[in-house]
Amino acid sequence: MVDLFSVLGTRDGAAIAGWREVASVRTPVTIGALRERAGAWRALALRTSGTNAALYIEDSLEFAAALLGAWQAGKTVWLTADTLDASCIALARSVDCFLGEFAPRWNPLQPSPDDACALPWSGPDCAFPALVVHTSGSTGAPQAIPKQLSQLTSEVATLEALFGPAIGAADIFSTVSHQHIYGLLFKVLWPLAAGRAIHAASLAYPEQLAQMLGQGPCVLVASPAHLKRLPAHLDWSAAAACLRAVFSSGGPLAPDASVAAAHLLGQIPTEIYGSSETGGVAWRRHHAGSPGAWEALPGVAWRIAPDSGRLEVQSPHLGDDAWLALEDRVNPAPDGRFLLLGRGDRLVKIEEKRISLDAIEAALVASGLASEARVIVCPERAGERQVLAGFVIPSASGRALLDAEGKQALNALLRAHLGRVVEAVALPRRWRYLDQFPLNAQGKTTHAQLLALLGVGDARPRVPQVRLLEQDAQRTLLEMVVPSTLFYFDGHFTQAAVLPGVVQVDWAIRYGRQHFAMAPSFRAIHALKFQQVVRPDTPFHLELKYDSAADGASGTLHFRYFSDAGQHAGGRILFGT
Repeated sequence: MVDLFSVLGTRDGAAIAGWREVASVRTPVTIGALRERAGAWRALALRTSGTNAALYIEDSLEFAAALLGAWQAGKTVWLTADTLDASCIALARSVDCFLGEFAPRWNPLQPSPDDACALPWSGPDCAFPALVVHTSGSTGAPQAIPKQLSQLTSEVATLEALFGPAIGAADIFSTVSHQHIYGLLFKVLWPLAAGRAIHAASLAYPEQLAQMLGQGPCVLVASPAHLKRLPAHLDWSAAAACLRAVFSSGGPLAPDASVAAAHLLGQIPTEIYGSSETGGVAWRRHHAGSPGAWEALPGVAWRIAPDSGRLEVQSPHLGDDAWLALEDRVNPAPDGRFLLLGRGDRLVKIEEKRISLDAIEAALVASGLASEARVIVCPERAGERQVLAGFVIPSASGRALLDAEGKQALNALLRAHLGRVVEAVALPRRWRYLDQFPLNAQGKTTHAQLLALLGVGDARPRVPQVRLLEQDAQRTLLEMVVPSTLFYFDGHFTQAAVLPGVVQVDWAIRYGRQHFAMAPSFRAIHALKFQQVVRPDTPFHLELKYDSAADGASGTLHFRYFSDAGQHAGGRILFGT
């Protein structure tokens, strides 16, 4: 077990904790600076009442400082994958305060410039209730999972003992968020404990990866969704020369995707099997022709429940010594390994018939008309009866049929193929054909995202993810990211997801009213221009300036959307009688 606080407290303050890109310049952050920043967050947390705090910060180094400071102040930290209203409303039922980058309505707290802590550097004991994380929601609503500090430090020690010697000194780059247990461990806690430098930002684009991974010895922490979409036309040779390891978690990486990623990156991805509940359970590297069996991590024991065929584990990464039953069905494999067969909770009942969603998905891919498929249970359009919905990324032949003959023709062929392997009641009643599946920050496709594509429960977000960068009496600067599942993308353009101009104007007014005391009545818009489209999952900025008349009864809101690509839109909105 690693004493993370002892390690960080005794390390040379001049050592490098990580790096930030500031104006395209790689800027180091020292251990001393990280400790100082953690002290500021500790001072803030000590004067804040309550023991439960929600935390969301996108910069991994600032997040690490806030996390360590909150722990030193005795706060149990609740992590959320996003700051959408629904997520924050759920958090508000359990936490006493919000730390970091939440919307103003949640009164988020940040250290003041004068905050510092004169208390000795120390950490809580191993039984401290350090964390509450949430399941990804890929099979239903996210569930809150508590974690003791000992569970986290035990897993860090396991990872270093198993993989550390081969990695050595290397910088850590990631495509996944630290707001989930996989990213938290692999991008923040393990590197801090092992003395490896953290790149503060997550790298969302392959072009970024190809460039950044070629700068020196490094490790890539990724998801299957990112690894299977690496474009072969980019030059990965420098990255392949520098990479010491590639990790993947969040779901199985298909064998062909693993081989393709290894060819580009020079490293066979090391897949980690686990969950928010269990922590890491097993690992594998998928060589061509191998069966894809999993080997348990050191200290993890496993067995197969005789009545259900499901996996049970006993692990130091759990909160106690009891055996935990999982939903995954397994078979034993040679050398003490096991093969995953699919989730037991993906066996559902439709009209009293027991149906395997995994089997339907496999049959859809086997038809040759689908390259990927997901099937879920959803409400029928009218009434309460449950039916199946199929989400398909067509293969080349499936896409050709869809383009030539339309959706009904492809529906009929897929249903005819399924009719030869499953009962009629198991045939999906609703279909969606996609270019790619929607992904959250962990690279997973959640059940809620798929329901949103059907319009069920009206679950699609209507606002962007927002981070406040600068603010004074007359000016506010926000960073925004528009999720690909945004309600307003639906039907705006069939060829690509483009943010409508009317939505951009609406957001300018919405966030203007949040940050300024604006006159109540809209009057007119002047100099309205739309120069470049706003695309999903691409960070951009919204600058707002408000000029108020002396009596406050009227004023002008100047807004400007821009990014590294240049100006996207802008104009002046007049308010008052």
